[in-house]
Amino acid sequence: MAEAQAPLAAIRSLPSWLLGRAAARGRALVAEALAAEDMKMWHHVVLSAVRDLAPVAQADLGRSVGLDPKDLVGVLNDLQSAGLVVREPDPKDRRKNAVSLTDEGGRLLTRCEKAAREANDALLAPLSAAERDQFMGMLTRISGTDG
Repeated sequence: MAEAQAPLAAIRSLPSWLLGRAAARGRALVAEALAAEDMKMWHHVVLSAVRDLAPVAQADLGRSVGLDPKDLVGVLNDLQSAGLVVREPDPKDRRKNAVSLTDEGGRLLTRCEKAAREANDALLAPLSAAERDQFMGMLTRISGTDG
């Protein structure tokens, strides 16, 4: 007779399952931290990309963050209504809109980045500083984002 195993032992031993669980926990911690600033995850991602790329055409912005154009429009509408970004004619192509961060958007982004860092610190709290460095290096290599 086969020895009884803990439920889902085979699944729970897979690196992909463990990474998924860790990612879900990380997303939840960051989402909670951002919510304290009245910010949603995609809004934070877009705001950060606008800061890094501005002035950026909407289409280029959507491609850079991997967001569907119609979803991006909704996020940008929310951010613009809150006074965090502005859409103006693109200096490179007047037929397109370019998105830039407002001063208030920059201030909120600074607060959100601090909150996200603190949430990630909580996620990695069980690891020593050396383990965190090693873990981040390994995650970078297996995520396909190396380089």
